[in-house]
Amino acid sequence: MTQGNSSHYQVLRIPVTATEKEIKVAYRKAARTAHPDHGGDPAAFRRVTLAYETLIDAKSRADYDRSYGSGGRAFAGPAPDEGAHFDAPAAGSRASANVRRPNTPRNTASDAAVYIPPFEQYAGTGEVPLIPESLASQQVHGLPRKRGIFGAEARIQREMRTVQLISRQILPAVPAARLINGLQSPADNSHIDHVVLSGYRMAIIGSMLLPPGAYAWNGSALTHGGRSIAPPQLAHVVRRMQDIFPELNVTGWTVVHSTDGNLHEPVIDRHRRSGAHETVQVVNAAGLARGLKQFLSSGPAPNTVIVPVLARLLRGMH
Repeated sequence: MTQGNSSHYQVLRIPVTATEKEIKVAYRKAARTAHPDHGGDPAAFRRVTLAYETLIDAKSRADYDRSYGSGGRAFAGPAPDEGAHFDAPAAGSRASANVRRPNTPRNTASDAAVYIPPFEQYAGTGEVPLIPESLASQQVHGLPRKRGIFGAEARIQREMRTVQLISRQILPAVPAARLINGLQSPADNSHIDHVVLSGYRMAIIGSMLLPPGAYAWNGSALTHGGRSIAPPQLAHVVRRMQDIFPELNVTGWTVVHSTDGNLHEPVIDRHRRSGAHETVQVVNAAGLARGLKQFLSSGPAPNTVIVPVLARLLRGMH
């Protein structure tokens, strides 16, 4: 088979003999470079996603190889002048053709949720979606888990306050947002308190419960009155989740709840160290409501529910 400029293999920079593992590795590398949230080109990311979706499925790959080898364009992807958009399905979905047409107004976070792939495509086909539509339409999944004996009550209290905060402040404003609680961490044997997914953005959230007062966050340490307080270790979890979901923009947040219930307490002053890379943001409850809403709303296709990603989260990911 002679490769040309539109070859999916060339897009991912792999040989035609590439294994499934080599395709996945190449996709993750290409997706990080092309992702619009990381400064990439939306059209390039669309081509990368389409190439992966086609080559990772054995039947689609065989059909593509036959079509491409005979000079057809059935699986060669959109032509350069078709105006490819970033509103693309997540890796592994079957919605390659369900992209928004040019000149269609951009949807906003406050619009009704749109599912990719759409559940309508399964009607009358006998095929079963990854998860039922009734489950995908739920905005809150799971409850904080009671882990361990010592301090379990305090953990449940602060996690429930986080659930209530997100449910009241974030979910009504972003209908496509999905809150998943109590996931097993893919990075270690611990748990992830909360994950919020909306469109192509994901937030990993941990929580603390501290007395009111002034605290300082420098990107790695939280201090109060000369005393250092260790926040939840989320950076390695964020990095691992980013590896698992290269098509998403994954960030970490630690919300510090006040013991008196004031959303604006404690006060968190940010003193970022020179050269420090802030993988996780530490904020009070009001800061989480404001910052998380802005993060989710400003992403590409914020009113989209990526069904394969949600399904994988609901299964615990591993």
